[in-house]
Amino acid sequence: MSDIIALLTWTNLRFLLEGLGLTLVISALSIACSVVLGAVISIMRGSRLRVMRGISIAYVELFKNTPLLLWIMFTFFVAQLPPLPAAVVAFTLFTAASVAEIVRGGLASVPAGQYEAARSQGFSAPQMYALIILPQALRNMVPALLSQFVTTIKDTSYLWGAMALQELMGRGMILMNSFNYTVQIFAIFGLLALIYFAVCFTLSQFVRAYQKRLTAAR
Repeated sequence: MSDIIALLTWTNLRFLLEGLGLTLVISALSIACSVVLGAVISIMRGSRLRVMRGISIAYVELFKNTPLLLWIMFTFFVAQLPPLPAAVVAFTLFTAASVAEIVRGGLASVPAGQYEAARSQGFSAPQMYALIILPQALRNMVPALLSQFVTTIKDTSYLWGAMALQELMGRGMILMNSFNYTVQIFAIFGLLALIYFAVCFTLSQFVRAYQKRLTAAR
């Protein structure tokens, strides 16, 4: 027990919490950027132009059928971006494929009359989506987007092994090198699991509460 208590110092906990902060920053930036890119891809999917539809379908299929780690390695080693931008770009490109499907579902939930009303008022396609359709669709997309945020938080654990970025998992691995006893190593693993669980479970509960409120509103 004394071996475990020895690692639970404020210095070590702050070290891990700083890593958690970086994890959340990467996840939030990636989700925000992927929502923009995913919305563009989804709108292209509904275009009347075959080329636009083809590009959007090819994008979604490419990123949904290749591993995230591949794109992390690509942005870091091939594109040679600095670690943080490389992480955000890789997650944005990869997550946008899933977000595009979420946005497509959200757009489909908006009554067709809203599209017709916007066109009858002389709105251009960008104005129609930005001012009328997307704000209505966003309400239905929030639960799925938050679930994707949870997935992104967990997936950031790849970054330490791929580019030695000191997010939460990376900080935990660094901390393990400072201790020699097996029980301390397992304690750090347990602490990392607890932190991931606390963050992801809290967000999941928020998703469930929002879904219940949305269902009740209907």
